[in-house]
Amino acid sequence: MTTTHAHASNTKTNVAAISIFASAGMAAAKFVVGIAIGSLALISEALHSSVDVVATVITWLVVRVSDRPADDEHHYGHGKFESLSALGVIALLYVLAGGILVESWSRLTGGTPPPTLSAIPFVVLLIDIAVNFWRARALHRAARDTKSQALAADALHFASDVLGSTAVIIGLALSGLGYAWGDAAAAIAVAVMIALLGLRLARTTVETLLDRAPEGAAEKATAAIRSVPGVVGVERLRVRMVGPTHFIDAIAKVPRTYPIDRVEQIKRTAQEAVGKALGDADLTFTAVPVARDNESVRERIMVIARNSGLAIHHVTVHNLGDKLIVGIDLEVDGEMALTAAHDIAHALERSIREDFGDVEVDTHIEPLETELPHGTDAAPERVEAVKAALSRFAANGAIHDIHNVRVRNTDAGEIVNFHCRAAPSMSVIKVHECVDEIERALRRAFPSIKRVISHAEPPRA
Repeated sequence: MTTTHAHASNTKTNVAAISIFASAGMAAAKFVVGIAIGSLALISEALHSSVDVVATVITWLVVRVSDRPADDEHHYGHGKFESLSALGVIALLYVLAGGILVESWSRLTGGTPPPTLSAIPFVVLLIDIAVNFWRARALHRAARDTKSQALAADALHFASDVLGSTAVIIGLALSGLGYAWGDAAAAIAVAVMIALLGLRLARTTVETLLDRAPEGAAEKATAAIRSVPGVVGVERLRVRMVGPTHFIDAIAKVPRTYPIDRVEQIKRTAQEAVGKALGDADLTFTAVPVARDNESVRERIMVIARNSGLAIHHVTVHNLGDKLIVGIDLEVDGEMALTAAHDIAHALERSIREDFGDVEVDTHIEPLETELPHGTDAAPERVEAVKAALSRFAANGAIHDIHNVRVRNTDAGEIVNFHCRAAPSMSVIKVHECVDEIERALRRAFPSIKRVISHAEPPRA
């Protein structure tokens, strides 16, 4: 559990625990006074607060369960427990509202005498309004910060208590002014407010249980993913809430020329972007490779070879106006029979023609180099002999300052690496031609050398 998640869990638990004691104390006070003066409105409000006590206890228990992380049986966590508890509390509220309406109608039609009035019920109700107003604000802030439906339900109950207590005060005042129906009317008002507030909470809870996408969440998540470099577009996106967490399934388009590690980096960046946009978010990112309009011919050919699991290099492309001429070096197992190697080359050429149409393809087949050939450093005198030869071949040419020469012995032959310098104004093509000439001369002088790797650089400043 992250530090932020743990803090949110502690906040929900602490606020719920405080509400339990506040609800119980005020419910008991209103019930005692209501019985003493015979006020149905005050007794109804006390029963409403008693339901709030039960709801708050349920909330306190549920938030301890809902904050548990996902496990083998609950892959999306335990957040839906809050929605289920909210439905249970809503059911209790409607049962209470129905009972109050029945009793109120009985008193209105049965001619029950009005309650005995004094200052005590008004003082209790004013204190109750102040306490419930403070609790409703505290719970609302905690519910908003932690996205807890259980706390939101609790906050709604206390807000209804404020309105209910106000209605009871008005009913008692009407009874004191001689309107005998005032107390029963106030009780009816309490029942109606309970029903309306319960309906509002039921709508939100049911929408969550039915996986309705939160308002604006899909648009924010889509915009966040589109902003990630490398994402070509978002094909499909779905969002649902489980507790405070947004679970997002996204299918995004990425260039098919990107390597796997680049696509993985795009996924991580998308998760961070969605987290910043929505807060607590869990993103399932599916990358769909697509061809971009600006793909080069070489890139398209490399994709075709990679999809076939083939290693190619030195791809050359020439445009004759009405036809493309493609040359490819294809690496295969050196021990493979020519017939099998030719079949592989023919299949690759066929795939290229299927993609490009009328194109001339020639494939040069060569043995696949061992990935990790065993090697050792050559003797110092051998390195000096190779360095002297390189300097001699470069003399009086555009290439000079042969340095950092290394010679390694491998099972396949010697490998030479060296650095050299050239004029900064020389083109890459010219430098490559000059270095190639030196490399060819070196291999002629030392037939045991299998490969020469050069690194050309401009002169020192």
